[in-house]
Amino acid sequence: MEPACLLTHPAIGPYAAGQAGQHDRYDAVRATSTALAAPLSPEDCQVQSMPDCSPVKWHLAHTTWFFETFLLTRFEPSSPPFHPQYRMLFNSYYNAIGAKHPRPQRGLLSRPPLAEVLRYRQHVDDAMHALISRLGGNDPAFDTLLELGLNHEQQHQELILTDIKHMLSANPLKPAYVAAGSPALPPATPTGWTRYAGGITRVGHDGHGFGFDNEGPAHDVLLAPFHLADRLVTQDEYLAFIRDGGYKRPELWLSLGWDLICAQAWRAPLYWEEEQDQWRAFTLHGMQDLESQAPVTHVSYFEADAYARWAGVRLPREAEWEHAARQLAEDTFSERANMLENGHLDPRPAPSANGSGGPVQLFGDAWEWTSSAYDAYPGFQPDAGAVGEYNGKFMCNQFVLRGGSCVTPRDHIRPSYRNFFPPEARWQFSGIRLARDA
Repeated sequence: MEPACLLTHPAIGPYAAGQAGQHDRYDAVRATSTALAAPLSPEDCQVQSMPDCSPVKWHLAHTTWFFETFLLTRFEPSSPPFHPQYRMLFNSYYNAIGAKHPRPQRGLLSRPPLAEVLRYRQHVDDAMHALISRLGGNDPAFDTLLELGLNHEQQHQELILTDIKHMLSANPLKPAYVAAGSPALPPATPTGWTRYAGGITRVGHDGHGFGFDNEGPAHDVLLAPFHLADRLVTQDEYLAFIRDGGYKRPELWLSLGWDLICAQAWRAPLYWEEEQDQWRAFTLHGMQDLESQAPVTHVSYFEADAYARWAGVRLPREAEWEHAARQLAEDTFSERANMLENGHLDPRPAPSANGSGGPVQLFGDAWEWTSSAYDAYPGFQPDAGAVGEYNGKFMCNQFVLRGGSCVTPRDHIRPSYRNFFPPEARWQFSGIRLARDA
């Protein structure tokens, strides 16, 4: 199966206006999730390889649970649930909803089987279409929750692929999720820097179109002049850091990071393996030689920060990143970005610079660690009700990442989008862009 065949129903616009557009968008997003599971066996969909990952079957059920819990239960209260215990089994972290099955034990849920989960999805899809036909475009509260549910499912599409990758990497056979294609790789882009004058700039979601609650409110920030690297750090550049003893030099590391790499014996990014002085990496296409000019990924915040120190510079602040991203034309993160719909499922070497100059790869390829702690913007208010637990309660001990990755749905990303993970996380497609003071 070639990677490009995965998405026969890409979850991306444009869509028709009104209810027709809502029906089309709902179907496209939901079909993408099942398409991502299609190359897998039921056994594949059952496995949970670590507590941070979830089985594919659970992702398919949980995204369905979201629509059933937050839309059907509210707007069709007389409709009975598909199964009364699913409210507990597939609740992720919503304490206001009630009890939850322990996250580290999701892989133990051999029942319901995958076929039953797919029936659950169809049942909820039928009910959602009836609800869209009745309320779509006529009830702002419904429309808002519908769009939240679709964006929530798109987040889980990315998680499906990152969790599949981790699960398959734990298998000694190192099986591929899909066969590797053989497209010509673009030539390497030389390292360069773009200078930004700084000053007062507006960041955050402006309220037009969809945005998660943690993206707002929009507000002014004062930036000092800075430079941003024109592309992401490559695998070859990171290999130089390794060969220069980067993982053996405590002066490069934050204290918690040094303790972590010593305790875990980290000596390279996740999925890298050294064989007779040659490095290879596990990918969604199985074990592959390093692609030297492609961005390094699966590094933690600690590794990204240590690399920046080794290079004599720093990581960007999230306001700097957003300021730079807003200077780019929209097609930079739609048509040109390497994201899920491209079907590569791996980061790609940096393309040639934009016609107007400036950074490339700001969108797609790899999530970019920033040096900014994940915190509330001035005036932030979580959404009302249980959905208010979506983002706000995680504003502690996390760092912000920007830009999306090679497995992020294209119409899911925007300049104001704030992803966040704890500094030790590295099973996501997380990479490095450098910054320096001007």
